[in-house]
Amino acid sequence: MLTDVYFPRVNGVSTSIETFRGDLGREGVEIKLVAPAYPTPHEAADTWRVPSRRLPFDPEDRLMRWDPLLKTAMQTAEAGVDMVHVQTPFAAHYAGVKVARQFGIPVITTYHTHFEEYIQHYLPLFPKPMLKSIARHIARHQCDELDAVVVPSPAMRDTLVEYGIKAPLHVLPTGIPVDHFANGDGRRFRARHDIPPDQPVALYVGRVAHEKNIGFLLQAMTYALRQRPELLLVIAGEGPALESLQRQAANLHLDHHVRFVGYLDRQQELPDCYAAANVFVFASRTETQGLVLLEAMAAGLPVFALSCMGTKSIVEPRRGAVAAPNDPETFGKELADLMTNRSMLTALASDGRQFAKEWSAPERARQLAVLYRSLVT
Repeated sequence: MLTDVYFPRVNGVSTSIETFRGDLGREGVEIKLVAPAYPTPHEAADTWRVPSRRLPFDPEDRLMRWDPLLKTAMQTAEAGVDMVHVQTPFAAHYAGVKVARQFGIPVITTYHTHFEEYIQHYLPLFPKPMLKSIARHIARHQCDELDAVVVPSPAMRDTLVEYGIKAPLHVLPTGIPVDHFANGDGRRFRARHDIPPDQPVALYVGRVAHEKNIGFLLQAMTYALRQRPELLLVIAGEGPALESLQRQAANLHLDHHVRFVGYLDRQQELPDCYAAANVFVFASRTETQGLVLLEAMAAGLPVFALSCMGTKSIVEPRRGAVAAPNDPETFGKELADLMTNRSMLTALASDGRQFAKEWSAPERARQLAVLYRSLVT
C-alpha cells in the first residue's frame, strides 16, 4: 500500500487503512505500507516512512519527497509484492503506478475523497467550475491507469461513472470494529469535561475542516436552543477550520453551548465520547462514506444527519438514523424535537446497533482479500 496520509495524521483515510490492515492479516494478506514521515513519530509494523515537507495551504498534511518515495517503493516491491494498492491520488499514486509497471503487477486505488467538492475550500481564489473541471480530469486520467478502483459507497461509484471513468469500479465500504465502540464510559467522559450528567448533548466527531459543514451545525444550534436552552454541542476533532468556527460560535453567542474538545484517542476517549452523547449530528455534503456515523450507531447513539453522497447508504435505511433537513433553522428545530422524544431515541439506538453489525470490519476485509486474489491470479 502507498498513501500520502497516515497516522499520526487523523482522518478517514488513515482510519480505513488501519482498519483493513489488521483484518487483512487474518485473511492471509501481508500489507507493506509506504507513508509520509511526520514531525511527530508514529510507530507501526511493516511501515516504511518517507521524508516529507509541509504543505503551505494545508498544514496538517505532508508532501512526500519524490526521489526517496520512489526509491522506498521500489525497494519494498523488490522485497516481494504481488500487487500495489494506492490510497491517495497525490505522489503516492504516481509512484504506485510506476512501480506496478516496472514489476508487471496489478495496481488499484481506493477513491476515498470527493475532490471536486473538497478542493474549493483550499483554493478559494480560483473559480469553482474551473476547479471542478480540473478535479474531474485528473480523476479520469488517474483511475483509467489502474486495474480496478475501490469506492466506499454506491454514490461515489455513480459519481465516477458520471466522470466517464472506464476502469472497473468495486463498491467496498470500510468496515468498523463494532465491539470497540460498544463499551464506552459516558460518565467518565462527562466528568472529564465538566458536563453535568443530565445535560443533553449533541455530538459531532470528525475533521474540523471547512468541507465538513460544521458552521451549519452552529447555525442550527441557535434555533435548537430556543426549544432546548440547556443543549450542548460537543465538537470532537481538530483541523484547519477550528479558529474560524470558534469565532463563529462566539459571534452567535454560543460560548456556553458549544464545547470544542479536540482530537480524542480512539482506544478509550472516543468510545467514551460517543457514550456520553444523546444524538450524533452530521451536516457534511461531501462524504464518500461517513464512518463516524457507523461508529456512533455501534455505540448506540442515534444519528441525525444530512443524507448526501456517501452518507445516503447509512442514513436512508432509517435504521438508527434520521435524515435531517438541509436547512439550519429546520435542522435545529427537528433536532430539539428529537432530543425530547425518549421512546424514539431508544428505538433508534437499538436499530443502530444492529445495523452497525452489518458493517463489521472483518467481513469487509474478506471482500477486499477476494478482490486482491482475483487480480493476481
